Formats: sequence, C-alpha cells, structure tokens
Amino acid sequence: MLGSGSMTCSSNHHVAESLAVVVVVVVVVVVEEVVEVVIVVVVVVVLVVLVVVVVVVVVVVVVVVVVVVVVVVVVVVVVVVVVVVVIVVVEVVVVVVVLVVVVVVVVVVVVVVVVVVVVVVVVVVVIVVVVVVVVVVVVVVVVEDVVVVIAVEVVAVVVVAVVAVVVVVVDVVVVVVVVVVLFFIAFVLV
Repeated sequence: MLGSGSMTCSSNHHVAESLAVVVVVVVVVVVEEVVEVVIVVVVVVVLVVLVVVVVVVVVVVVVVVVVVVVVVVVVVVVVVVVVVVVIVVVEVVVVVVVLVVVVVVVVVVVVVVVVVVVVVVVVVVVIVVVVVVVVVVVVVVVVEDVVVVIAVEVVAVVVVAVVAVVVVVVDVVVVVVVVVVLFFIAFVLV
C-alpha cells in the first residue's frame, strides 16, 4: 500500500509541474500577443498622427501659396491698370494742351492777318477818298461845269474800281488764310 501511495504522490507532482509549465507557456504567449497588439496599435496611431500632421502641413502650405499668388496677381493687375491709366491720362492731357496751343496760335495769327488786311483796306480807301476829294475840288475850281461832271464820273468809276479790287484782294487773302489754317489743324490732328 505504501508503494502505491508513493507512486500516486509522484504522479500528482508530475501533473502539477506539467500544469505549471503549461500555465507559464500560456501566460508567455498571451503576454507576447498583447505586446504585439500594443506595438501594432502604437505604430498605427503614430502613422495616423504623422499622416494627419503631413496633411495639415500640406494644406497650410497650399493655402499660403494660393493666398500669396492671389495677392501678387492682384497687386500686379492694379499696378498695370494704374500705369496704363496714368499713361493714357498724360497722353490725353498732352494732346489737349498741344491742340489748345495750336488753336490759340492759329486764332491769333488769323486775327492779326485780318486786322492787318482791314487796316490796309481802310488806309487805301481813305487815301482814295482824299485823292478823289482833292481832284473834285480842283476840277470844280478850275474847269467848267461839263468838265466837272465828266471828271466826277471818271473819279467815281476809278473809286469803284479801286474799292472792287481791294475787296477782291481782301477776299483772296482771307480765303488763303482760312485754307492754310484748316490744313494746319488737319495736319496736327492727323
């Protein structure tokens, strides 16, 4: 009986050792799996965080670049428009000033020419009238009535002829001046 009892104790001892080994093995395997899962989770979390950070950085950079490009384009367009407007305004002002100066000069020249022509005509008419009066007086004093009538008629014809010639000359001068002025204005405008 004692022999069989000792055999039973040793077999129980072997079973306990086997169970202890199995438990240790199971614990080790579970710990290894948990560690692997934790490592995988940590890696996944780190990767997700890195991806999010990269995406945020890329979005921020793209937004900044787009804003800078838009600002630069707007500034360039505004500068170009301002420069073009200034150039056009300056050109228009210069053209207007030149036209005003040309018109003023032409008007002054025309006025001076007309005044000179009128003065010359007036002087010629006065001279002719004085000469006619003197001739009439002389004829009235010296010659008889018939001769006086003839002389007056001759002088009247001469006066009319002179006045007609003067009027024609004045008309020609005015026409020439107007044509020259119009040609000059057309040349400047072209």
